[in-house]
Amino acid sequence: MTISVYGGTGFIGGFFCRKYPNDVIKIKRELRKPESKEILYFISTTSNYNVLESLRMDVDINISVLMETLENCKDKGIVFNYISTGFVYGNDIINAVETDNCNPGGFYSITKRSAEMLLISFCETFNVKYRILRLANVYGTEDRECSGNKNVLGFLIELLKENKEISLYDGGDVLRDYLHVADVCSAIKLVLERGETDSIYNIASGKPKKFHDIIMSARKHLGSNSNITSTEAPEFYKKVQARNFSLNVDKLKSLGFEEQIYLKEGIKLLCR
Repeated sequence: MTISVYGGTGFIGGFFCRKYPNDVIKIKRELRKPESKEILYFISTTSNYNVLESLRMDVDINISVLMETLENCKDKGIVFNYISTGFVYGNDIINAVETDNCNPGGFYSITKRSAEMLLISFCETFNVKYRILRLANVYGTEDRECSGNKNVLGFLIELLKENKEISLYDGGDVLRDYLHVADVCSAIKLVLERGETDSIYNIASGKPKKFHDIIMSARKHLGSNSNITSTEAPEFYKKVQARNFSLNVDKLKSLGFEEQIYLKEGIKLLCR
């Protein structure tokens, strides 16, 4: 299988290309035409906070660039694999299955759901096959853009290493479904190889944990002296971010997926 990868320089896309170098053709940032029938599309914003800086950022990247790419994907035999997010399900997501109704909040989540729907309509119109892959929380040491708004786990672990105080929204009494980037990329490859076309797949561990417990586990492993406090989540956060978040992965497991880097071990990797 030869895969044309769009967005192969980002956190997940870059890891995928390094993991499967003999299977991918990295499409340059300014180009839109694929070089194979199998397409893997990672191009995306990554945060609901972009709207505070630009009203158009999520629309321009998640919708407009996708449409420019689809203009070059009308050939018969193409399979368009679109990397989406589990946040399209809504603001309180527990064991979400692929057939659940979606009610996203925030520009990032809304434009990702809109992109899914536009892709499906495009594929039905031009007889192109698709797969949509909805990812849960992805983590790994390779993510260099950790912040309070993106990959907050990695960001907080860096604070723990420095023994700085950490304040968790609502005390961290929320569920999060983390899957290591290596397992995410293995799952993506598995779906491309075995997954049904014209279908949606959740990619996650399917084993959510309280965020407070995850942070305390990292604190203990590091021997950190950081004080962990609680604060009320800001109103904007409540409106656009999922309070609880976990995805059902029965469909993914039916393809034979097995998690290799469990969260306990993954946290140790982040703590190095």
